Amino acid sequence: MRAVTTAPGVAGSVRLEEVPEPDVSQGSVLVEALATGVCGTDAEIAGGGYGWAPPGRDRLILGHESLGRVIDPGPSGFAVGEHVVGVVRRPDPVPCPNCAVGEWDMCSNGLYTERGIKQADGFMSERWRIEPDYAVRVDKNLGILGVLLEPTTVVAKAWEHIVAIGGRTFWDPDTVLVLGAGPIGLLAALIAVEHGVETHVLDRATSGPKPDLVSQLGATYHTGPLADLGLNPDIVVECTGVVQLVRQALEVASPGGIICLTGVGPPAAPAMVSAAALATDIVLKNIAAFGTVNANRRHYYRAAKVLAAADPAWLEQLITRRVPAEDAEAALQRTPEDIKVVVEFAQP
Repeated sequence: MRAVTTAPGVAGSVRLEEVPEPDVSQGSVLVEALATGVCGTDAEIAGGGYGWAPPGRDRLILGHESLGRVIDPGPSGFAVGEHVVGVVRRPDPVPCPNCAVGEWDMCSNGLYTERGIKQADGFMSERWRIEPDYAVRVDKNLGILGVLLEPTTVVAKAWEHIVAIGGRTFWDPDTVLVLGAGPIGLLAALIAVEHGVETHVLDRATSGPKPDLVSQLGATYHTGPLADLGLNPDIVVECTGVVQLVRQALEVASPGGIICLTGVGPPAAPAMVSAAALATDIVLKNIAAFGTVNANRRHYYRAAKVLAAADPAWLEQLITRRVPAEDAEAALQRTPEDIKVVVEFAQP
């Protein structure tokens, strides 16, 4: 079968190649790939930034944002033809306390594996296997939009943690500011709007689809310096990884506010923000700042509810490019107009 692979740590090594059929050791459920989403993580792995091949191998099958159709369910309870998405992370073998109770997204010893990222093949192949407990049913009526489930889990988890942290005190938030209008930022805005909170999105794009997508949600789109917006948000969801924006977010956040960091900046970024200044704002304003990554099965359930409540016509606009597997290398090259790029293998 065909798969998109790369040699982690080697830039320019992405290729579509013939690989063996997935081994049953990877899971009893055999799935035909429909589509795989591409995100910044995939681009960074393809660029040689990081990534780990499975043990004993030098190449990794890419792709962690999946959508597939069950071919052979095995003894799983799934039915042939059902649409499924694969959970990305697997608990460590020790396991740590969090992995032992199913909270593998909070793994405390770093021995977890991740499909398409860390020591486990991803989903960017014509067929893949998965363990029944890590396959999530997706409403077939979503069609290709089911590929948005995994990125939606990121913001579903973020919102769950925001609510939990808000319970530390009397909390009645009415304003959310999302920094960055990429796919995670737009999905963060979607979930904020679904919760009835006044929502603002800041991005540097002055043209293209982003301003209109935010407007369609009933949220407000902004460009320009954050300090000029005149906002004091109760919640900030930072989706860019730009350290200067993190600093500015602390300055404008309301006292008792919550700042959720989902973006990761380049490792070589200059240290332009004083740790002492960050700490001062956090302490004097009672701000809670936290980071979040990955998701567990509970968040896939919550994400499915977010997508079910959304306007499909709006969701369709998030997918700005669909490319065949033969052009996967082009899919990994991001353009200014891109929001979500999808590699297609078969029709839903």
